[in-house]
Amino acid sequence: MKTFGKILYQPYKWLIYIPLLAVSTVGFGVFAIVLSFFNKRLSSQIGGAGWARLNGMAIPMKVKIAGKEHIRKNQSYVIVANHQSFVDILIMYGWLGLDIRWVMKAELRKTPVLGIACKRVGHIFVNRSNTKESLESINQAKKDIVNGTSVIFFPEGTRSRTGELGKFKKGAFRLALDLNLPILPVTIRGAREILPPGGIDLKPGTAQMIIHPPVEINQYSEENLMELMDRVRDIIQRGQEADKVMAVRL
Repeated sequence: MKTFGKILYQPYKWLIYIPLLAVSTVGFGVFAIVLSFFNKRLSSQIGGAGWARLNGMAIPMKVKIAGKEHIRKNQSYVIVANHQSFVDILIMYGWLGLDIRWVMKAELRKTPVLGIACKRVGHIFVNRSNTKESLESINQAKKDIVNGTSVIFFPEGTRSRTGELGKFKKGAFRLALDLNLPILPVTIRGAREILPPGGIDLKPGTAQMIIHPPVEINQYSEENLMELMDRVRDIIQRGQEADKVMAVRL
């Protein structure tokens, strides 16, 4: 029955969903560019979150959220999440409910419409082959990470191909120390089943976003940065393992 359903879904995916994703990316991108001249925060919330919600619901994808009570109003965070699928971006942007700035690959800046929109909204482009340029981009963006605007990192650096949580990079944690902001760990579950990394085997499904209590950074510094990284990684890891335990019990 699953195979039959998958076959029936293919025409929808190719004839409706993928064209919708392309057209909506351009449309919302243009809208975000125009609105950014008047209100950068609103351009991100409507242009970005609206785009993500539309394309998430069109899959169709249901998102269950746990822990939203851990978010404090008007508090900025360095948000750290696991990364297994392109769908993670839709989930975080569309359902987290925060004004966020993304840290993204510098190559995306060359993408027509999308690159300009991301730059106008204030997302941060990082050139992995040029550390100096990356630091300059982050330093320029720091002034925007205030009054409830947060910055989001996938600290694994790329999507996990195995589903296991990868090794974390230091950038998010150093920025948290630099800006004196709490870290908000987030575990995403189920996105990999909706769209595995490295392919277009898209299918309807349910994802879950677990928002963990913020990790205060007062007791951390560059000297014990690895302790902070390990603590946050362990929180996200336990969120993933809870899914495995649930699966066994069911």
